[in-house]
Amino acid sequence: MSVDTPRRIVLLRHAKAEWSQDSDHERPLAERGRRDAPVAGRKLVDSGIVPDLTLCSTAVRTRETWKLAVHEMPQRPRTVYEERLYEASLGELIALIDETPDDVRDLLVVGHNPGMHALADALAGSAEGDTLARMNRGGFPTASFAVVEFSGSWKSAEHGVGKLVEYWTPND
Repeated sequence: MSVDTPRRIVLLRHAKAEWSQDSDHERPLAERGRRDAPVAGRKLVDSGIVPDLTLCSTAVRTRETWKLAVHEMPQRPRTVYEERLYEASLGELIALIDETPDDVRDLLVVGHNPGMHALADALAGSAEGDTLARMNRGGFPTASFAVVEFSGSWKSAEHGVGKLVEYWTPND
């Protein structure tokens, strides 16, 4: 794959989690989250997105979200459970994307807010229609995803390099 290959990064926020006495990392999905996660998976497939690689936070709620969403896909992409996604800053998220092998065309990241929203906003130098306004107005609720397209190697993923082409929430 050439470095000029069009690439997509899909940023999926975990579905709604329970509040519990457990540590934040161990919080499971709430009933609503268990309903919304497969809907997000179906919407990804309907949008023509079947990632080559998925990076998923190790938190219980992100792993459960991914398990329910990926079940809707025609094939399971290679999945890496990445500890560094939990509580990652914007800079740390961009550094993780930079490590993506160049044979990956579509990358899905299953993570947390405020990181998913901040990363989508930072990468989007432009947007299709009102997607950026809707995303910023809506605040990236649970089980939402954003799709950013750009050309170049993954190492070129930086502020303003991409175009926000889709933003979806379970309320759409």
